[in-house]
Amino acid sequence: MFPERLEKGYRSFLEKRFASERARYQELAAEQKPSIMVIGCVDSRVSPEVIFDAAPGEILVARNVANLVPRYEPEGESQHGTSAALEFAVRALQVRHIVVLGHAFCGGIKAFASDDAPLSSSDFIGRWMSQIAPAADAITAPKQDWESYLRQLEFASVELSLKNLMTFPFVKTAVEKDELSLHGAYFGVASGRMLVRNEKTGSFEPVGD
Repeated sequence: MFPERLEKGYRSFLEKRFASERARYQELAAEQKPSIMVIGCVDSRVSPEVIFDAAPGEILVARNVANLVPRYEPEGESQHGTSAALEFAVRALQVRHIVVLGHAFCGGIKAFASDDAPLSSSDFIGRWMSQIAPAADAITAPKQDWESYLRQLEFASVELSLKNLMTFPFVKTAVEKDELSLHGAYFGVASGRMLVRNEKTGSFEPVGD
C-alpha cells in the first residue's frame, strides 16, 4: 500500500503549491534551465531544495551517500550515477555553478571513521566511502577527539569532491573558460548554520560574514 503520509503530502501539494505555480510547471514541462547544480547527501535532514528555499526548476540536485564526487573514470565496469548527473548538468544544461553541500552528523562519514561491522556482506557503503581515504590522510585532529575528527573529515570530504570535479575534462574546461564556478558549503543540521568555502583561504565561513 502506498504510504499514507506521501498521499496526504501530494494532495496538499496539488491543492496549494501546484495550484499557485501551475504556469511555472507548464513552462518547466517544455524545458528546464537551472543555473545551479547541488551535489548533496542522501541524508533525509539535508534537502537542498528546502535549505535554499528553491522554486521548482531552480536547482538541479544529485544526492548520494556523503555528497561525494568520484574521480573521472571513463573506463571500467562501475556504474557512474553521480558522473552521469554531472555530465548532464554541465554539458546538456550548461549550469553556471556547482555546489558540493556537506553537512554535520553525516552517517557516511561516521561509517568510514568507525570500526563498526558492515551493514551487509556486500558492504556497499564501505566500498563507496573508501573514496575519502585521501581526505582522511589530511586530518590534523586526533581520532581520539572524535567530534573534532568527524567535523574535519566532513569538511575534507567536500574539499576532495571539489578536487575530483576538476578531474572531469568537461568541468575543467568550463571552469578555465569562466563558464562554470565550483563551490563548497556545509550545513549545520542542529543549528541551521550555513558555512561557505572561501576560495582564497580554503576556510569555511558563515554566510554573510
